[in-house]
Amino acid sequence: MHFRVAALLFAAVLLPACTPDGGGGSPSVDASASPSASVSSTASPGSPAPTGSADPEAETSVPAPAPEPAAPSSGPGQGNAELAIAFKPSAGESEVNYTLVCVDGTPDAESNHPAADAACSALKENAALLSPSPKRADQVCTEQYGGPQEATVTGVVDGISVDAAFSRTNGCEISAWDAAKDVLGAAGGAS
Repeated sequence: MHFRVAALLFAAVLLPACTPDGGGGSPSVDASASPSASVSSTASPGSPAPTGSADPEAETSVPAPAPEPAAPSSGPGQGNAELAIAFKPSAGESEVNYTLVCVDGTPDAESNHPAADAACSALKENAALLSPSPKRADQVCTEQYGGPQEATVTGVVDGISVDAAFSRTNGCEISAWDAAKDVLGAAGGAS
């Protein structure tokens, strides 16, 4: 029994000599090193495990994922909007630009939208009107042509950024256009 204890002590003394730096003996601690930089190799039973350099508040080289863009909730909103709307009737025609500014569902004097009252009311009734859900890969849309019209809308609705494009090239897009037609400033339809 004494022989085994002596062999274990002998191994414990020689083990540091096998380290890659060949220093042997006790490891030296740099006085300028932070407390988390040194880790004790001998923790007493019942003490917490050493943390090493994995400080939970330390920065990492892996960036955090970008937050998902917020989308307004469907249903009634505050009715506040500041939008730039570009409507293109067809490929050969010039783009028509509108500004729509709504305060509590009422058009502001800055608006030059052709149906500002209807557009502001539509946004107050459904704040998500200009944020149609993206088309799923398995979504089936009727293959019908609704017309050459296109529109883009950029700005803010109830404090949430909007950047949406509308067209009438299939059943799903026609449906989104029809829902937002008061805001787009044109009813659309094949020409």
